[in-house]
Amino acid sequence: MWWFQQGLCFLPAALVVWTSASFGFAYITAVVLNHVDPLLPYISDTGTLAPERCVFGIMLDVSSFLGMATVYVRYKQVEALTADAGAALGRLNLAGLALGLLSSLGMCVVANFQKTALFPVHLLGAALTLGVGALYILVQTLLSLRMQPHIHSRRVFQARLAIGLWTLGSIISMFVSSVIMYSTLVGVDVTHKLHWTPGEKGYTAHMVSTVSEWSLALAFLSFFLTYIRDFQKIKLRAEVDLQSRHLYDGPHYQNREASESSPLLVGGR
Repeated sequence: MWWFQQGLCFLPAALVVWTSASFGFAYITAVVLNHVDPLLPYISDTGTLAPERCVFGIMLDVSSFLGMATVYVRYKQVEALTADAGAALGRLNLAGLALGLLSSLGMCVVANFQKTALFPVHLLGAALTLGVGALYILVQTLLSLRMQPHIHSRRVFQARLAIGLWTLGSIISMFVSSVIMYSTLVGVDVTHKLHWTPGEKGYTAHMVSTVSEWSLALAFLSFFLTYIRDFQKIKLRAEVDLQSRHLYDGPHYQNREASESSPLLVGGR
């Protein structure tokens, strides 16, 4: 059995691969069409103009769905592993589920509301994806702290802690550099500015901001890679529990079971 066939590890693996492909495809297309500069534009800039924004939106919608599925499976896994650990850990796990779903929803908002079209909505989506996503990483790191060494090794917690610190550093760097850039370029429509010239006013702050954003995206993808080994040890299945042999509604239909027979239920003669 191949590694990706074990348990549900294909979920985080697919999330990382598909999201990386979304960023890569949008970047290559935008650069080839000269819609953005080759030297690390904002991720959102690579999905601003047609035709790349169309495929970018569709691919990130799929990433959003994969993110929600991954977050839910992680919630159920931790719930099963820590069933006897107390209510506090259960509430922390539930908070992680809510934060993860909100962050995935934010990714969908970012993909479908370009910053040049509806900047406030795009900014809200970015805050949900990155800000709430960082809180999700924090919660999962705290859960990993409580789960080691009995449920998993200390190295897993240390890896997630390192990625969490990487995420925090990238957020701080991006926020500070963005504030400096916007304060330097007063009166300039930075939202619609897709091309930058080295040496121009605000260029350095812009580059620090874009590098920080790509670093933050890489940190998020790296965090979900740590789920692969955990997800190899879990499977989910759906059970169908029929409440009735028919789909009618109302008590006057209850006698249909006795009066009617179906080849699917009793077999043909």
